[in-house]
Amino acid sequence: MTAFTSPAKPVLRDAAGRDAGGSRNAKVPPVTELAARLRKELEGDVLFDNASRGRYSTDASIYQITPVGVVIPRHQRDLELAVDIARDAGVPMLARGGGTSQCGQTVGEALIIDASRWLNQVVEFDPEARTVVVEPGVVLDHLNAWLKPHGLWYPVDVSTAAQCTLGGMAGNNSCGSRSIHYGNMVHNVLGIDALLADGYQASFSFVDELAPGSREMQLAEAVRRIAGREQQRIREHFPKVMRRVAGYNLDIFDCQNPLPYDLDGRANLAHLLVGSEGSLAVTRRLKLKLSPLPEHKVLGVVNFPTFYQAMDMTQHIVPLAPTAVELVDHTMIELAMENPAFRPVIETALIGSPAAVLLVEFSGTNRDQLLEQLERLSELMADLGLPGSVVDMPDAKAQKALWDVRKAGLNIMMSMKGDGKPVSFIEDCAVPLEHLAEYTERLTDVFHRHGTEGTWYAHASVGTLHVRPILDLRHGGAAKMRAIAEEAAALVRDYKGAYSGEHGDGICRGEWVAWQFGDAINDAFREIKGLFDPGNLMNPGKIVDTPKMDDEHLFRFPPTYQTIPLTPVLDWSPWNVTRDPLTGEQSAPGTGRDVTGGLASAVEMCNNNGHCRKFDAGTMCPSYRITRDEQHLTRGRANTLRLVLSGQLGREGLASDEVKEALDLCVSCKGCKRDCPTGVDMARIKIEARAARVARDGVALRERLIAELPRLAPTLKHLAPVTKVIERLPWLAGTIKRGLGLAEQRALPLVTDNYLQRVRSCAASAEAGQREVVLFVDTFNNYMEGSNAEAAHRVLEAAGYRVVFSKGPDKRPLCCGRTYLAAGQVERARAEAKRTLETLIPYVERGVAIVGLEPSCLLTMRDEFLGYGMEEAAQKLAEACLLFEEFLVREQEAGHLTLALNSLPQSRVLLHGHCHQKAFDAVRPVEKVLSWIPGLEVETINSSCCGMAGSFGYEREHYDASIKMAEAALLPAVREAGDALIVADGTSCRHQIRDGAEREALHVARVLAQALA
Repeated sequence: MTAFTSPAKPVLRDAAGRDAGGSRNAKVPPVTELAARLRKELEGDVLFDNASRGRYSTDASIYQITPVGVVIPRHQRDLELAVDIARDAGVPMLARGGGTSQCGQTVGEALIIDASRWLNQVVEFDPEARTVVVEPGVVLDHLNAWLKPHGLWYPVDVSTAAQCTLGGMAGNNSCGSRSIHYGNMVHNVLGIDALLADGYQASFSFVDELAPGSREMQLAEAVRRIAGREQQRIREHFPKVMRRVAGYNLDIFDCQNPLPYDLDGRANLAHLLVGSEGSLAVTRRLKLKLSPLPEHKVLGVVNFPTFYQAMDMTQHIVPLAPTAVELVDHTMIELAMENPAFRPVIETALIGSPAAVLLVEFSGTNRDQLLEQLERLSELMADLGLPGSVVDMPDAKAQKALWDVRKAGLNIMMSMKGDGKPVSFIEDCAVPLEHLAEYTERLTDVFHRHGTEGTWYAHASVGTLHVRPILDLRHGGAAKMRAIAEEAAALVRDYKGAYSGEHGDGICRGEWVAWQFGDAINDAFREIKGLFDPGNLMNPGKIVDTPKMDDEHLFRFPPTYQTIPLTPVLDWSPWNVTRDPLTGEQSAPGTGRDVTGGLASAVEMCNNNGHCRKFDAGTMCPSYRITRDEQHLTRGRANTLRLVLSGQLGREGLASDEVKEALDLCVSCKGCKRDCPTGVDMARIKIEARAARVARDGVALRERLIAELPRLAPTLKHLAPVTKVIERLPWLAGTIKRGLGLAEQRALPLVTDNYLQRVRSCAASAEAGQREVVLFVDTFNNYMEGSNAEAAHRVLEAAGYRVVFSKGPDKRPLCCGRTYLAAGQVERARAEAKRTLETLIPYVERGVAIVGLEPSCLLTMRDEFLGYGMEEAAQKLAEACLLFEEFLVREQEAGHLTLALNSLPQSRVLLHGHCHQKAFDAVRPVEKVLSWIPGLEVETINSSCCGMAGSFGYEREHYDASIKMAEAALLPAVREAGDALIVADGTSCRHQIRDGAEREALHVARVLAQALA
């Protein structure tokens, strides 16, 4: 092989042009040859462009270090070649999974090897032995879904289970909520196949099973000698708590360890790699120990009037043998209440306004015994002076919903607006349970002395509480971070705890390894590193010889961080705030430091937690589901935007090609607005980016035609016969569609109706006592599917309402302006919004509801209208706007609605929720009104975006992506629906179902109209 010529330790710039020492004059090594060789020999992706490197320069930590490049191996051979080529080049390598590490383990000046896209297969499975062999890129939730039919699971259930990979979990020695019962990652790994830096394919397992004289046995014997030499120090300095994941697991040979790594005490060399953060080898496969799935679970939620009581009483709860005891503090409760997805869930667990709650879970095979344990929990709390403090949750669905909120705990904490954020650096300290309350109280005093507050949550059962002080790292936060870390370390030492209890060392705790274990053991760790990786090529700077935790040059937001000046077209002032860490009070909008008026702060809400990487539940992120590409992910887009807005990817701003490419497959589904725990609203940010592009380049013909559809519709109605003739001539239709940039597979939309023109005479005065409602008939339901408006009209009148139809002062139908937004013509959209607002506000002020049929249009008035600077009037309109089914449910619950419905010929309905309905939690009302029809069973498809997304599915370059999104869940479900009714409120959704499954989908209004008595 031809070696790539480079320095032994490449000097690389981060995304801001700095080298590791902060210099902006460092020379970037000639990586062109390395990239060329990787592209020539590998079948997977090789990414060396600045935007891709920037997207991989961060993880869920506070750090940013730009890698040499990124390799995404397609198979094991690619992985082997990547290691060989990097070694020949003298370039460090860094294996990475989901990129969810919170301490900076997965960032570095190295060749990133991302195993998550393709190295994600189950290799072997032995249900009798309860073992499974997987590749490192397998996601934990996916493995457990695969294992579920066999009655087994992998029980290291970390909160990031939907996105973290098994390789990354092994690298960090992850733990999870139920470690008190099942142990940590190191207790559940049986073997690891790995590549050493020299290319040797090692197989690490129990030492007594290693072949004599093998490379593995030689390493085992060398490590055993080191461990024997340091045995006394190991017993003195290794913390005696389960939750300790710092350094290397040098105590694997100590059978007197009070927390053995295997039940029979056998030494396993694979356990040395667990928690090594990829600094010893690159994982190829892992052999895991499985556990039987619990047959039953029950949950007791204990409400505490003070945080101290919650901490103090944990030690009394643990003897009841729960499988988990998890904390949710007052800050997290308040933030969860602000999230529309979490509020209804968290409310069910609260008694009054507790300062903290503990989630206490019991699991086993006998449900009656578990219910008895719940009773004992209530009795215990009564004995401890808190009678009536437990909310029992025996129902599995309710438990899962609450656990999902708890799992999102860290990300909920990170949803605070403003420059100050909860910062991870001491969050994993673990102390014995008997000291937990005192430790948290003393640490809170430390925070207060430094003028800040901490957010608390996590694993009370094992004395590990994730605490993050709120700091502004751009303005003096680094000094406070160092001071708090030093005082926290002293407290941990007082209580004989572990400074790193779950999330590993990385950068933020790496320098504390020597403090925790002493210089002699730290030297032993360095010796082990040399045995496995003599060239220091495997994730250098982790575990040993680490940088300083407060090296500001490594921060994602260093003191020199600045955003480029720009004037947004929307109002982002709610994000441009400062927050007092102690009082929680926020300043008035506009007083923050964001020169983009809050836009950059909105982008920076992404903390890189990777929650958007899930793709087997929820709504986001549809483009990632079909590509598995970091670029087409909410996190990847947010990182691209952050780098652009801070000038780290040039000075073109939002009009740059990097932004255009990153947002190319964003369908503005608003799934991130709802599902992202920090509330990143990529759909709204995309409006800004599109507007910037339009301001620079103008509006293309296709986008102009789409934007003007509401105005062109009356004319297009007269052209409908011509359109039908064109569609019957494929060569002509194809030529026209190609010329317009439309997909030839799509039929041209037909404008055949004008419902508002047909019902102009329906403006009679209301009868005495009759309630009034405005039916907002959007462009699509007026001109293309008037039958939906007609059905809604019938249903509302049958329910006793006088239905009003309004037009603007110019006599044109009202419009939400969404087509203009999609084209980046925000001022045109704002004008439509103003016209609509002026027309509807008199009704709103009389208390009349504004009811709409098309989710994307009606919900534009509840969302985008608030960003136009129309202030109080827009807010009033937003509060008065309801989707058709939301209005019916509201009126029924208020006792105002009487609607007589008959059964239908069909006994089953399959419901697909529009993306914006999901984003605003408006699918449940559809389910409810359908349930009013006698004998009708309602089943909701667990689907993401249908893929049509307005004009997206019509666009020639996006047709394939559109169909792939639909085929992920929606279209297969519709094809298997048999004679069931298909219901979809979205115009785009109905068109996609018709094109892809050849089935007619109905708006819920038509279904109710059919059932009218």
